[in-house]
Order: sequence, then C-alpha cells, then structure tokens
Amino acid sequence: MEEMLFYDRMQFAFTITFHYLFPQLTMGLSLIIVYFKWKYLRTKNEQYNHATHFWMKIFALNFAMGVVTGIPMEFQFGTNWAKFSELTGGIIGQTLAMEGMFSFFLESSFLGIFLFGEKIIGHKWHFVTGLLIMIGSWASGYLIIATHSWMQNPVGYEILENGKFVLTNFKALFLNPWLWPSYLHNQAASLVTSSFVVAGIGAFYILSQKNVSFGRLFVKTGVVFGLISSLFVAVPTGDLLAKNVVKYQPVTFAAMEGIFHTEKEGSEIVLIGQPDVKDKKLDNKIAVPNILSFLTYGSWNEEIKGLDKFDQDLHPTNISGLYYAYHIMVGLGTLFIGLMVLAIFQLIRGKLYQTKWILWSLMFMMPFPYIANTTGWYTAELGRQPWLVYNLLRTSAGASPTVSSGNTLFTLLGFIGLYLLLGILFLLLIGKIISKGPHTEVITENI
Repeated sequence: MEEMLFYDRMQFAFTITFHYLFPQLTMGLSLIIVYFKWKYLRTKNEQYNHATHFWMKIFALNFAMGVVTGIPMEFQFGTNWAKFSELTGGIIGQTLAMEGMFSFFLESSFLGIFLFGEKIIGHKWHFVTGLLIMIGSWASGYLIIATHSWMQNPVGYEILENGKFVLTNFKALFLNPWLWPSYLHNQAASLVTSSFVVAGIGAFYILSQKNVSFGRLFVKTGVVFGLISSLFVAVPTGDLLAKNVVKYQPVTFAAMEGIFHTEKEGSEIVLIGQPDVKDKKLDNKIAVPNILSFLTYGSWNEEIKGLDKFDQDLHPTNISGLYYAYHIMVGLGTLFIGLMVLAIFQLIRGKLYQTKWILWSLMFMMPFPYIANTTGWYTAELGRQPWLVYNLLRTSAGASPTVSSGNTLFTLLGFIGLYLLLGILFLLLIGKIISKGPHTEVITENI
C-alpha cells in the first residue's frame, strides 16, 4: 500500500508541476496583453499593438500546452484517486465542472477571435475579446483554488453514513476564509512570472541590439508590473495566507518555520537552517529573536506552538521538504522585490536601459519565478499531508485500491518521456517566436 501510494503521489506531483508551468504565465500575461491593447487605444502608437500581437502568440502557445498537460490530471482523479473522487466528488466536482464549462470555454472561445479577428471586429472589440480572455483565465484560477481551498479548510459540507461528502452550503464554498488570500496570492505570483518573462525578453533584445525599441517597452512594462506584483505577493496576500495557516493548520506552520519546540517568550524567525527531524532541531541556524511572533500576532512575546505541542500522527509527513519549499519561496520572493526596486530606481533615473548588470539579472532571473511558484504549491500540498481533506480524509484513504504500483510507475515513466518531448518542442517554438521578434516597422514615438 505504501509503495502504491508513493507512486500515485509522484505521478500526480510530476504532472501537475509540469502543467502549472504554463497557466502561471498565461494568467499574468493576459493582464499585460490587455494593458498593451489598452495603451494602443489611448495613444494610437502602433508599437503597443505590435506588442499585443507578439505576446498573444506566446500566450496561445502556453495556453495550448496548458490544455494538453492538464487533461491527464483530470483522468487521474478517476484512475489513481478513484476513492477520493467517489467520496468528495459531490463537492469538488462542482467547482471543477464550473472551471471547465464557464472559464475554460470563455477563454478558449475568444482566443481564436483575438488571434485572427482584429481586422474584422475592429480594435475596440479586439480589446474586449482580450479582456474576456483575461477574465476567463483568472476565473479558471479562482475555481481551481476554490477546490484547493476546500481541501485545505473544508466548509459547508456534511458527511453521509456511507462516508461521502455533500455540499450543504454553496455560498460557504466561495466565502471560505482560505480562498481569497490564496487566490490573490496565486494570481499575484503568476503576474510576477509574467513580468519577469516580459522584462527578461526585453533585456535580451536590448543587450543583443535587436528590436531595441520593443526591448525598452518590455523592460519598462515588466519591471513596473513586477515590482507591484512582487510586493503584493508578500503584503498583504502572503501575510494573510500565513496567518490563515497559523489559525487553521498550526502544526503545518510550525513545520514550515522549523519550530520543533515551543518558545514561551516569543518565536524567532529562521533565516537559514537545516532541519534535523530525527533530533528535532535546526542545524547551523541563523535566526532573529521574536520577529516571527511580531509578524504573526503583532506582539514580540506571543507564543507560537511548536511541533512538540501536536500528536506525531498530525505532523506533516515530509517536514524537511515542507521547510525547504517554504524558505525557497520566501527567499526568492525577497530577491524579486530587491531586484525590481533597483530596476525601478534606475528607470526613474533614466539609466535602466544602460545598466547592463540589471538587464543581465532580469534575463538570468526569468526561470526563478517558476521555481518560486512551484515551491509555493509544494508548501501548500506538503503542508496539508497526511490529509487529502484536512483533518477529515487521509491521503491513504483516497487512493484507488485496484490500480497497482507497477501500472502507476509505468504510466509515470510514459509521462516523463512524453512531457520531455513536449517541453523541447515548446522551447523550440518559443525560441523561434522570440528570435523573429515583434513587428519590425519603424516606431517614431519614444517609449
């Protein structure tokens, strides 16, 4: 049973990790594309419209990859996690169906019009279709996170005699106190990814002396959106989400922060340290006293419960993985804010486009928001373990009892091979789009 559960989790973790590389770009990029189109309508500067077309090509390719890699996850609910689907389908099936029927169809229906219908419908309606695509992509994220939030903090439900969960309060599902901080945090994080991609490609154009005018536009747009979204990820959304974890999953918070033993006079915040789960301590730690208590409760001496206050059966099953995922996410988020502050400072001074080390940094940092987003999701998922539905349904009770570990491992290897090929193809196509660049006609207005 343990081997079967391990491969079930590994397969879902791999497929969802690869899949989310694409939606995190499309959700944030849809907002930037709408911004470019809006700027064109206001200024009539053709450069903004060419930028719209350029990024829409990348959006469309990302969207297609997201669809292709998302479908297998839906099937895994019925293959690897059939018992989970049977018991909770009355609740999570509703939000997942709404995501497919409403937001996905809204997004996909108008994508073709936006790509090919500009001359037919005109620029104003072209903007409207872009706005509807953005609404669809953001609504998709909302409904997925509504599902995830119910698993983290189940509300509005009743458990029948046969063990099945049924929804008794539809409104509670969308007023879940876990939902809005999670959703806004996730959307801001996706905008961070998109901002770094836009700024990074712009930096590449400037440094290579190719499409320089577009490079300046992309860098300027990327760092402005990047600073706003990076700050928003930290405060208020990250702060609110952390306080939710303290309130609803205190044992998870203790593991995230590496608090093995409760400190009566306030908890320190650990900057660096390696968890030793066996001996229940952090090795080589660098910490600042009482800061964590102040950030959490607004009081320097407030107690935060350590893992010693909770039964061993309630501890997250992978404390080290959870601790590192959380600290990588927070560390990268801090780095993003610092880089974007420096970039904005140079932009205000009028020296950003000549500051090569910042341009190189923007280009080099493009992959790191993907890492931060991935470790953020790992923090949420590892933190919930050993539960599928927190405190109600254990992960071991949700797996399909008739699917062998050998079958799951075989399909996992198949996914790895297939996704490797898809990933290479995707990078080649993206590289071709970037190499060709936006429309190259002369732009007279300075950006």
